Amino acid sequence: MVMACRVMNERRHMGLQQLASFAETGRTFLGPVKSSKFIIDEERHESVLISSTVRLLESLDLTSAVGQLLSEAVQAQNNTYRTGTNTLLFLVGAWSSAAEECLHLGVPISLIVSVMSEGLDSCIEEVVSLQVPVYNVFDHMDNTKTFSGFETFSVSLGPFHQIPSDAGLIQKKHNLKDVASQSLTIYNLSGRPVKSPKLFRHQAKVEVDKDTSQTPQTLKNSLLADTCCRKSILIHSRHFNRTDNNQQMSKPDGFLEQHGAATPTTYRCNDLVELEMGLSHGDHSSMKLVDDAIRLQYQNASMQQGNRTMPFMFDISRIFTYCLPGLPEAFSCVCPGYITVTSISSTTLIKELQNQPVRVVLIEGDLTENYRHLGFNKSANIKTVLENTKVQQDSSEELWITHVLQVLSKFNVNLVLAQGNVSDHLIEKCIHSKRLVIGSVNGNVMQAFAEASGAVQVAYVTQVNENCVGNGVHVTFWGSIPLDVVDMVDRMTIMLNTEGINLVTVVLTSPVTAHMQAKEDRFWTCAYRLYYALKEQKVFLGGGAVEFLCLSHLQILAEQSLNKRNQVCSGWLRNTSSWLASSLALYRPTVLKCLASGWHRYLSTLIYNTASYSSEFEASTFIQHHLRNAVDSGSPSSYILNEYSKLNSGIFNSGISNKLEQIARVYDIVTPKIEAWRRALDLVLLVLQTDSEIITGLGHTQINSQVSEGFLFL
Repeated sequence: MVMACRVMNERRHMGLQQLASFAETGRTFLGPVKSSKFIIDEERHESVLISSTVRLLESLDLTSAVGQLLSEAVQAQNNTYRTGTNTLLFLVGAWSSAAEECLHLGVPISLIVSVMSEGLDSCIEEVVSLQVPVYNVFDHMDNTKTFSGFETFSVSLGPFHQIPSDAGLIQKKHNLKDVASQSLTIYNLSGRPVKSPKLFRHQAKVEVDKDTSQTPQTLKNSLLADTCCRKSILIHSRHFNRTDNNQQMSKPDGFLEQHGAATPTTYRCNDLVELEMGLSHGDHSSMKLVDDAIRLQYQNASMQQGNRTMPFMFDISRIFTYCLPGLPEAFSCVCPGYITVTSISSTTLIKELQNQPVRVVLIEGDLTENYRHLGFNKSANIKTVLENTKVQQDSSEELWITHVLQVLSKFNVNLVLAQGNVSDHLIEKCIHSKRLVIGSVNGNVMQAFAEASGAVQVAYVTQVNENCVGNGVHVTFWGSIPLDVVDMVDRMTIMLNTEGINLVTVVLTSPVTAHMQAKEDRFWTCAYRLYYALKEQKVFLGGGAVEFLCLSHLQILAEQSLNKRNQVCSGWLRNTSSWLASSLALYRPTVLKCLASGWHRYLSTLIYNTASYSSEFEASTFIQHHLRNAVDSGSPSSYILNEYSKLNSGIFNSGISNKLEQIARVYDIVTPKIEAWRRALDLVLLVLQTDSEIITGLGHTQINSQVSEGFLFL
């Protein structure tokens, strides 16, 4: 019977177990201090250093159906937002274990799906109170401090890691009290903790100044914004993609309103550097490059518009990265224009072109003899009979190259940019005729050069005329770096630029080639965090505050549902028609607690990964203590804001500097985080229901009655 039970559980929960197993591989990626992994290719004997979920799943063998669904959900999140994948992966594992626990406790699958969906929707409504409006961050761009001024700062990351200070400092700096909104551990620029704070002991007596328990002056009005709610429906989609973010949803039936909440508080962010610091999550070097890029865009927009009438918008589509392995990281920089590579055989040509503006032609497809645009139809009923096919092909390409050179010479074109592939033979011929051809150029780069130079993109060289040719492009060598230092073979780096071009290239360097991919991923994560914060004009209070509010909110809902259960269940046996309603009341507290356990695991792992505690048990004890305080306060959101406002909570003593102006908030972006939660739960519930359909099908009737005896098939 034990073996039968084991086989039955393995068959019944295989999908959830696989999800939890996959998610376990990425738990070290959670939090600001990530433990990277080396992925080794046994066939090529190459290795790469990864620190993100996307790169991890790309390297794993995900041939199973569950693995494919997980990979597609992560890819959908990454392709849309470029951030939030680590959170998604961890919550998939945590909620898979939660759903499995519900099954072990005998909760019907339909109720698991219903209550978990409603619980997450309720959490999303609740966390609106922790949104911070972002506005007018570019109004004082010319006079504001730069991000580099903050590079010496220590940044505290993690939920409820408070910034300590002595009582005298609180009295002197009371007006700066609201600035100290940090959470847990203090880090230096290397990402290592400066000093691990001591674990809070419940029996320790904490003396708190009465003034510190008051809500600061800057936290008096409401943080509550217009609540945009929507009803969650399990979408059986391979990508779990949502485009309608405005679908309205009513308050879930059965969830009780929370009473006794304190007056909501308010905070606003109107400083770009503060916003960048809060969104950097400890990665100062990457955010510094993002800051340089956005300021370069701002300068270009200022020169183009003069007295600006249109507000400046951060255009992330006009930022590109160029990786240059083999150099120290200090060589990383931001440059205007487009930086790319070309063959070393073009050295003489570049030297001749760099002292003069050149004319450019833009080809939006391949630059090859046999290229035809999409939708092209060959002429019908035409047959070609040849005695020597190879001679004809060679002569045909030679004739085409000759014609291309004639067109370029006619319009005095020295630079050709092609979005697709370029014939190698044509490149060689063009170099001999003092013309530079570059292929595989991004479409946004082509558009930027078209706008700045006046060129018009064409599909074929035969379409080129005087009106299609751009002017004023400059071609130069980039930097003065010796070629033997850079990890490149027969290639050199050049820069293309023209006056007024809205194009920025971020050059990323690293002495370790295997580290380049991780460095590029970190840059884009910071860039997209800032992009979505500016686009949505709102952020969350970070450091785990949002997840903690979800945890405490679900705890309150579970306790309220538990109180209601006794009243409902007292009469359910007398009325069999109310079985479903009474079952919902019976199991709701159990499912909510299991859902909350996922948030608890998330926060415990987040704190443990910051090296603040020696074990996840200690981190869990810390979270449990604050959870009890938040629930007892009657208003978890007010409790969180109050903890953020304290300079000395009595919980930690990290011995940091007393310079309050060096303390910055931690922020999280809103929509990508919420969508990561939704995708994680949708995936878990989809796998759960798919497993149930397989198990409860006709196949279960074929199981031996002795084996299935004592089991209830749902």
